[in-house]
Amino acid sequence: MGRAFFFVLESARSPAILSRLTFLPMRFLWCLAVTACWWTAPAQVLESRPADPAFARFQPLKAPEPKGLLLQPGDRLAIIGDSITEQRLYSRLMETYLTVCRPDLRVTVRQYGWSGETAEGFKGRMAQDCLRFQPTIATTCYGMNDHRYMPFDAANGQWYRDNQQAIIRAFKQAGTRVVLGSPGCVGPKVPWSKASAEDMNLNLCELRNLDLKLAQEEGVTFADVFWPMLTLGWQASQQYGTNFLLAGKDSVHPGWSGQVVMATAFLQALGLDGDLGTFTVDLRGNSARAQGQHEVVSFQDGRLTLRSRQYPYCAPPGELSDDNSVRAGLALTKFNDRFNRLRLVVENAPADRYRLTWGKESKEFTAAQLKAGINLPAEFVVTPFDAAFNQVDEAVGRKQAYETRQIKTLFHGEEGKTDIEATVALTERTRAPLAQAIQDRFQPVTHTLELTPLSSRGGTGDQ
Repeated sequence: MGRAFFFVLESARSPAILSRLTFLPMRFLWCLAVTACWWTAPAQVLESRPADPAFARFQPLKAPEPKGLLLQPGDRLAIIGDSITEQRLYSRLMETYLTVCRPDLRVTVRQYGWSGETAEGFKGRMAQDCLRFQPTIATTCYGMNDHRYMPFDAANGQWYRDNQQAIIRAFKQAGTRVVLGSPGCVGPKVPWSKASAEDMNLNLCELRNLDLKLAQEEGVTFADVFWPMLTLGWQASQQYGTNFLLAGKDSVHPGWSGQVVMATAFLQALGLDGDLGTFTVDLRGNSARAQGQHEVVSFQDGRLTLRSRQYPYCAPPGELSDDNSVRAGLALTKFNDRFNRLRLVVENAPADRYRLTWGKESKEFTAAQLKAGINLPAEFVVTPFDAAFNQVDEAVGRKQAYETRQIKTLFHGEEGKTDIEATVALTERTRAPLAQAIQDRFQPVTHTLELTPLSSRGGTGDQ
């Protein structure tokens, strides 16, 4: 049987042999050729999987690497999705990050989360709710409700793909660049579903793969939310126990740690490199310089004062073992290394060790560590930027909360049904000062870094 099948395949591969098989029906020969192409096609490249039986059935296609910065100065970003987006957590993180960490881009944001929504639902409302505001770039995150909390079904997958494609094409026709986000994952038990978590996640993985292929076909950017959520959720449960639920306590709506993972997926897809500036001091030459949107005010005897028009992302204190902690998400995604690098470099340090004081906190570092560079947001829990950052972040939260009311309650309520254009004009007058408040609260921060030697090498410093 095996030898005969091998002969059939070899015959189908070879035109010379195939031409001599004239006694076979043409349809059969065509089937042989198709079978041979399938048999010889190269295996699809997959993401690496944790060495655990829980991942044995998953076949996540390899996601493409970002191709540089996708954002452009002055972009109007629409953040779109279902109830996970309507939580206004990953969308808030993204907007605050873009406002304070990349102010040079001058990106403005609107969020369009709608609980219970599918891609089909957004397709039906996108002209009225979104396209009227002329977004130049949009992120979408559907699939959770689209997968219907059941095992994969090919017809349902096609329905999802068709709606995703319609959204992409409508955006492209409007001149909007698209970041097509995959769905996330579910946790161990979804209360309203009888399907197993594994079957639901296998379904979501199939929808993720559909999204990836569709993004490639349509020439848009893909953001992988699913695979980082699934693998980092497993990693966290191994490290902190099964009570750490990255996908959320209801297994669907993530707390802050999972929302950080989602935001990170989109920031990566947008091509952000995470370089927020570098402060370099030369202790022997008693000089200092700054890169990025930072200005040296003074430097004398190891004391550096700067004025910064660019902030690091400042997370509130929180336990790494808490699935509703921003810091837990930052640690899992290596966020500070990837997207939050504000560095201090110290050259020609005469002492072996130094105490570095930044605002109210002090930490000790070796001269070698300082020469290699210290990532300040990764080392200091409390920073001189915290108060200013929180003011901006709270203003973002207020604006996004109103955007939910604007769209869901007013555009789609009695006011909008009676006169949508008047409702748009009225609500935009309410939204405008909320958006302006974000910019008003984003002010330069003056801060000081002080180096105190703790021991001397008796030398002349590093060369």
